[in-house]
Amino acid sequence: MSERVTRRLKISGRVQGVFFRESMRQEATRLGIAGWVCNRTDGTVEAVVQGDAAAVDAIVRWARRGPVDAHVAGVEISEATGDFSGFAKRSTF
Repeated sequence: MSERVTRRLKISGRVQGVFFRESMRQEATRLGIAGWVCNRTDGTVEAVVQGDAAAVDAIVRWARRGPVDAHVAGVEISEATGDFSGFAKRSTF
């Protein structure tokens, strides 16, 4: 069994208004990832993702490209903590 990891992602570029949060929620659910995603007032998208290491690596790879209409300029990754069940799409933060 793989180790469970938790990461915070800050995604920049054209990532709001392009279905990013809902697309990430769908991908996270498909991968068995728990956590949340939200728009930030600075135009970025922030997410906390938690799951086995391989699944977290997969959602990070997905975040680097995003949905079809997104243009991801960068993804900052940092350690995070928490205990999550399910994946939530949150309002602007």
